[in-house]
Amino acid sequence: MSQVQTSRFNHKKYQSFQQSMPALKMENRQWPSNSITQAPQWCAVDLRDGNQALIEPMSVAQKQKMWNLMVKMGFKHIEVGFPSASQPDFDFVRWLIEENQIPEDVTIQVLTQARDELIERTYQSLAGAERAIVHVYNSTSPVQREKVFGLDKQGIIDIAVRGAKKVQDEAKKYPMTTWTFEYSPESFSSTETDFAIEVCNAVINVWQPSADNKTIINLPATVECAGPNVFADQVETFCKGVNQRENIIISIHTHNDRGCAVAAAEMAILAGADRIEGTLMGNGERTGNMDLITMAMNLYSQGIDPEIDLSIADEVVATVEECTQIKTHPRHPWFGELVYTAFSGSHQDAIKKCLSVQRDDQQWDVAYLPIDPRDLGRDYQSVIRVNSQSGKGGVAYIMETGFGINLPRWMQIELSRAVQEYSVRHSCEVDNETIYKIFQQQFVQANQNFEQQYQVLGYEVHKQGEQESIQASICDGSVHGETQTIHGQGKGVISALSDGLHKTLGIDFQVQHFDQIALSKGTNSQAMAFVQIKINNRKYMGVSEHQDIMTATINSVLAAINAYIDAVQ
Repeated sequence: MSQVQTSRFNHKKYQSFQQSMPALKMENRQWPSNSITQAPQWCAVDLRDGNQALIEPMSVAQKQKMWNLMVKMGFKHIEVGFPSASQPDFDFVRWLIEENQIPEDVTIQVLTQARDELIERTYQSLAGAERAIVHVYNSTSPVQREKVFGLDKQGIIDIAVRGAKKVQDEAKKYPMTTWTFEYSPESFSSTETDFAIEVCNAVINVWQPSADNKTIINLPATVECAGPNVFADQVETFCKGVNQRENIIISIHTHNDRGCAVAAAEMAILAGADRIEGTLMGNGERTGNMDLITMAMNLYSQGIDPEIDLSIADEVVATVEECTQIKTHPRHPWFGELVYTAFSGSHQDAIKKCLSVQRDDQQWDVAYLPIDPRDLGRDYQSVIRVNSQSGKGGVAYIMETGFGINLPRWMQIELSRAVQEYSVRHSCEVDNETIYKIFQQQFVQANQNFEQQYQVLGYEVHKQGEQESIQASICDGSVHGETQTIHGQGKGVISALSDGLHKTLGIDFQVQHFDQIALSKGTNSQAMAFVQIKINNRKYMGVSEHQDIMTATINSVLAAINAYIDAVQ
């Protein structure tokens, strides 16, 4: 008798967040109509929250390097560890203080649970600091109350109040330090909002903050379990209900379980929050913390000063990778290796056209590039890269910016086809040098390898009214370098040359496209000429470069004739 297989992937064992935590009834929510107009206060927690999430916690040298980076970037609040729970964290805090590593405008922050012995140890680690934030927390959500601690709501409030009093009492033992107190109702986003307000008000009542000595109330989405709009409702409700709002800094600490940590943090700012905690590049428990780089760059891209230095993108990436041993995804928002790279042909074409008209004194407005990559220390060489999906725009951009060759549009099409064929054949991306090599081999050097090659040895051009006449000596490689002299007339040199070649060689052709460019400036400038001719309904191309533009022009036509002769033999 066969046994029926049942799937373990069963959505019915989960309930929606609104079933476990009824939605707030907000008849006049304000946050959807608000706008972010300035950067929040930032607090980087890489050395604590980020560090505790690593397979191998940072070494002392790595912590020091990460610290130096965050100071260099301009972070004013930096959480440096959990000194009561970790001897390495304790020692690192002591190093910062004893070695005078903390700039005058930077305040360190440390975390502790609301337990007497841990709070005492925390203050011991901070002895001698000029200023510091002591961040105390306890869990408040129903699942923590009921299944972890076995306490009712009052029991949770009692823990918070005892912790607040202990933090306050210990601070008095170190009067030389300027203290700021911070409290977190851990798992705020999973806690009934009215109860979170009640707990925090009890803590605020102990600390009695003032305009000159504000308290930080930090609201964590310790586990992200609902949409960012729900979190924004919770924050707005909290801001309206908490006591002494004018003396409170509302801080936000979101996690990324649903992939919405940045969105939740931004919406929380709209809802009234003042401060954001997070990590560089988003490292943290499970799917990570709120990504400070992403949120700050989001502001920057909207014309808002993020108040931290984001111009050293490559240094940030390299340092975070070295200290966390986590590689940065190439598509990481803003700082990933490929985020300013276009492979798509239509994208490349649009970028090329926009860049050609973008001026430094204008507001930035380039298709597919929300910011100027140069702002982050990147260059345009990495903006457009070529593979089998690419088109003429990308190839043209690389030829122009990398090699100073501004290809005419029809030649862009021809070269992009050749490059695409190469990419498909080799199943690879095609780098700049290879693109140039393909151009040379298939369009420049190819026109110089025919045994029957025609080349101009010398010429004279005369203008008579609207007519031009040409007399040119042509070397015929097919008969051991025999020289022929051609004479022709027409409206323009190309027309006169066509007339002369028809009379001498008996070849009828029509010029479909002709372009010439200067490759460099000055008396020794090199010129390049491109021509496409049509013979018997087939197209042939010639490309030639020379010190003299007229010589390049004549040889480009002869190269196309050579291509025709080679094809019919």
